[in-house]
Amino acid sequence: MPYLFTSESVSEGHPDKIADQISDALLDNFLAFDSDSKVACETLVTTGQVVLAGEVKSGTYLDVQNIAREVINRIGYTKGEYQFSGDSCGVISLIHEQSQDINQGVDRASKEEQGAGDQGMMFGYASKETDNYMPLALDISHRILEVLADLRREGKQIPYLRPDAKAQVTIEYSDNNVPQRIDTIVVSTQHDDFDDDDKMLAKIKQDIIEILIPKVKSQFPSHVQDLFNEAITYHINPTGKFVIGGPHGDTGLTGRKIIVDTYGGKGAHGGGAFSGKDPSKVDRSAAYAARHAAKNLVAAGVADEILVQVSYAIGVVEPTSIFVDTYGTSNLGLSDGEIAQKVSQLFDMKPYAIETRLKLRNPIYQETAAYGHMGKEPKMVTKVFESPYNGRVEKEVELFTWEKLDMVEEVKAAFNM
Repeated sequence: MPYLFTSESVSEGHPDKIADQISDALLDNFLAFDSDSKVACETLVTTGQVVLAGEVKSGTYLDVQNIAREVINRIGYTKGEYQFSGDSCGVISLIHEQSQDINQGVDRASKEEQGAGDQGMMFGYASKETDNYMPLALDISHRILEVLADLRREGKQIPYLRPDAKAQVTIEYSDNNVPQRIDTIVVSTQHDDFDDDDKMLAKIKQDIIEILIPKVKSQFPSHVQDLFNEAITYHINPTGKFVIGGPHGDTGLTGRKIIVDTYGGKGAHGGGAFSGKDPSKVDRSAAYAARHAAKNLVAAGVADEILVQVSYAIGVVEPTSIFVDTYGTSNLGLSDGEIAQKVSQLFDMKPYAIETRLKLRNPIYQETAAYGHMGKEPKMVTKVFESPYNGRVEKEVELFTWEKLDMVEEVKAAFNM
């Protein structure tokens, strides 16, 4: 019997995502001036206020207040009527030094023997459902909000948009797990005040359906475009007026959108957030490594859908387990346990090996903090960091290294494909 599956995303102006972006901007600046920095930065945003907290061990000093303000302004919170803007909000820093009890388990005389920064389990997932090996409902949800942000910045076609927004997509699947059609699209977007609420709702719904959705649809290949249909149920700002939003409407915290950040409810999640954490925290780095493994396994044809789990004990070098679930889609005559054994041989999951293989000691994290950490296109960029205490640093870095299909041939060779 056909079934429905739903994923959601949130915009860069959502309060929780503001917090994530500030935390990752702080991390990038620490790594830019001291690549060995150990960072765990948490951010809280609310009406007119930002609170920075966490633990840092670094040889550099930053103007964290100014970094936070720059992020807020770049997102688009620049007007006093939002009750939250980069130029006027208060910024309180409660950041202190990392616990020596934790540090002694991570730093070792030999970097190769670096222990995991925490215990826990991390998951990576990949599926042939889309060209970027991501779940389709999440991919469309992300794209809706990215295009909506582009329209907001352009300010011409839909001039009344404000930064806070959410999107949700429901897809109907066949019995054999193939997408058949888009059933429902939900978009809630913050907007300027209107004189007439009824006209406002009608105008927003018309613009979302007639301007936004066609732009989103055009960015997908034809087989995905075919899923868009005249019978889609749209819920556009279903609560009505959405003028009060952002941190004035809802407090934001780092790490509260972990499903948006990963696979939209597909696969699994170990519970650890990403943003604000340097790569010694396996919550982040091992989740990236597991995605890298899962994506290359699916791309190589080992299975059509794969979940990879890796787990750690704090301060211990070797992972405590590696698990694989192919959901019955394996294309080989091997059990999932046998596949997992080969994965452990192909992909070194020791913390330092992950850091070096995926180049995670670089300032690459600001770009991950909105619209998902997975499914993006790997690319080289030049980033510039300026500090009143450290001067100016220009770095060429590679973004989203865990999305590279650089192990496909090795996987095929290992599995005699």
